[in-house]
Amino acid sequence: MNHWRRSDEEQRKAPPIINRFIGILLATSLLAGCTVGPNYHRPAVQVPTLYHGASDNAQAQAASYADLPWWQVFQDPVLQELIRTALKQNYNLQLATERINAARAQLTVTRADQYLQVDASGLATDGRFFSGGFPAKTRYSTYAADATFQLDLFGRLRRATESSRAQVLSSEYAQKTQILTLVSDVATDYFALLALDLQLQIARDTVKTQTDAVALTKLRLQHGVATKLDVLQAQQVLDTANTQIPELERQIGQLEDALSILLGDYPHGVVRGRPLVEQPIPPEVPAGLSSSLLSRRPDILEAEQNLVSANAQIGVAKAAFFPQISLTGSGGGAAGRTTVFSTLLNSNLGTWSYGAQVTQPIFESGRLRGNLRVAKSQQRQQLIAYKQAIQGAFRDVSDALIGYEKFHKVRAEQEITVKDLRDSVDTSLKRYRGGIATYLEVLDGQRSLFSAELTLAQDRGNEYQSLVQLYKALGGGWQH
Repeated sequence: MNHWRRSDEEQRKAPPIINRFIGILLATSLLAGCTVGPNYHRPAVQVPTLYHGASDNAQAQAASYADLPWWQVFQDPVLQELIRTALKQNYNLQLATERINAARAQLTVTRADQYLQVDASGLATDGRFFSGGFPAKTRYSTYAADATFQLDLFGRLRRATESSRAQVLSSEYAQKTQILTLVSDVATDYFALLALDLQLQIARDTVKTQTDAVALTKLRLQHGVATKLDVLQAQQVLDTANTQIPELERQIGQLEDALSILLGDYPHGVVRGRPLVEQPIPPEVPAGLSSSLLSRRPDILEAEQNLVSANAQIGVAKAAFFPQISLTGSGGGAAGRTTVFSTLLNSNLGTWSYGAQVTQPIFESGRLRGNLRVAKSQQRQQLIAYKQAIQGAFRDVSDALIGYEKFHKVRAEQEITVKDLRDSVDTSLKRYRGGIATYLEVLDGQRSLFSAELTLAQDRGNEYQSLVQLYKALGGGWQH
């Protein structure tokens, strides 16, 4: 209900405040096209045309190993389930997700300054008083509405929104980086665990074999075929294997604890799938084109969005030098009702107003210039960080390519070494039983074989772990 008491002619000459205020907003919005500060352009960064450490055949392929989803790279069903559990429960990933929610909320807060702000209030009273000795009852109510709109003539609010939007994207890419890291960490620890399992199995098999060897040597001693020294030498290999078992069990238990934490759980035992020797290794691991690394690595994309945000903050700092204009409007009314016996009095009052407020910095002791210098410095810092992220990514790929290639060769050569040592031990045992060689020759061969088998197990683990690191370095594991 309209409580303004005006004639029809006055109402035609003075439209309601809302209509006038909206008309002013439409008119002034046409002026809000100027945006100070630099527009963002992706920096020109020269990157290598070839990955250091990759073969020419691998370089020629546009497809990359990182294009595969992680469940195709890691084909062990148990490992796949561990990764899924980590992606659901890991606390670091949950924190990264909450940072996205906070950044999105901050964007909403920042963007709200670009729009009309309206506040409303109301008050109602009911009381009794005496007039001329006669009691009277009064009811009185007031209501008001205030509207404010900041004219973004120089783009301060739009630049602030641009900066907040970039922070949202940065937090999203930070989460993707966390996913990439989590997938690779779970896979790395899992393969390290399988390597320790293989070493423990080798140690236990050696203990069993050497226990039989000691018993056989003692029997030969009783029949005068072997010497006391032969028994002591056979016992040395058994003691060495027995010493390895508790140390390997310690490493396995602690690695299970670390893997449990990655899964978002308390320390516990971890189930195993295929043994290490049955894990598939791809026949070829193409690195792909080096130029695609800039769009595949989420940490590079995160660094770029930080640069976008810092670039927009320069515009915010520059806009602070110019006048800030706010349009304000307010309107309200009051209605009262008083009764004295049978007398009824009504009163209504309505008011409205609108205006503009201009704020221009005049003397601020260099604060605005200091803020601008800070913004420019932060932009340069983020530019350096962006280039540094690209440089670090290429180093990661190069190290991973070199590591995978060399670990593959080391494992292949160690397999040959183990095979040769096994043949050597078999030959020396035959020579010893035939009385041609001493047991010391057998002992040396058994010691070397045991050490070589442990090394081979470790080399197998290193090869698989280097494969995981290459997949991570190329930016795989988060796109799917």
